[in-house]
Amino acid sequence: MVRRTKEEAQATRSHILDTAELVFEKRGVSRTSLHEIAQAAGVTRGAIYWHFQDKSDLFNAMMERVTLPMEEAVKRGDDPSLLDPLDQIRRSFAEVLQKTTSDPQVQRVFEIATHKVEYVDELQGVRERHLSVRNECLGAVEGTLKLAMKRGQIGRRIPARAAAIGLHALIDGLLQNWMLDPGAFDLVRTGRQVLNAYLAGLAPAA
Repeated sequence: MVRRTKEEAQATRSHILDTAELVFEKRGVSRTSLHEIAQAAGVTRGAIYWHFQDKSDLFNAMMERVTLPMEEAVKRGDDPSLLDPLDQIRRSFAEVLQKTTSDPQVQRVFEIATHKVEYVDELQGVRERHLSVRNECLGAVEGTLKLAMKRGQIGRRIPARAAAIGLHALIDGLLQNWMLDPGAFDLVRTGRQVLNAYLAGLAPAA
């Protein structure tokens, strides 16, 4: 009985998140109320507040469903035992790009996160999580680049932190521009090309 109740609660939570994705995509985050999400999901506002503290908490949970696996892929590069840190960077970012192009849910959530959210007062929690995730990813990539320096794969002309910021801006910019017009370019192929060019530019001087 307890197991069934937990399963039902999880199903309700997932249903609320599925519905929120669709409503956010249609109306934008700031213009959407929890009442509207409850109506669309066929649940009470109390049911939403049972699972989420507020709209920011619901939005962040929606993001985490699709981004946590990709965030973990990036963070795996910060492993001192890696023999080829640059290969890990290539594979982890290629995984992000491939997932973005092949998974409609990832596309929908990224579209909401990049083009349909404003960091107004009620969504400060969303901004805080965005910054937290960015900083964690930057830290992981910086660690991987430092390891690549030790392995002699890249030079020391610029600090690893600056190189990590540039790499993050490169991938983030590709994703945002592709989301504006997915038919403009092949995200995976172009992403690999520019990533390889960027990393080649970090190579040790001859």
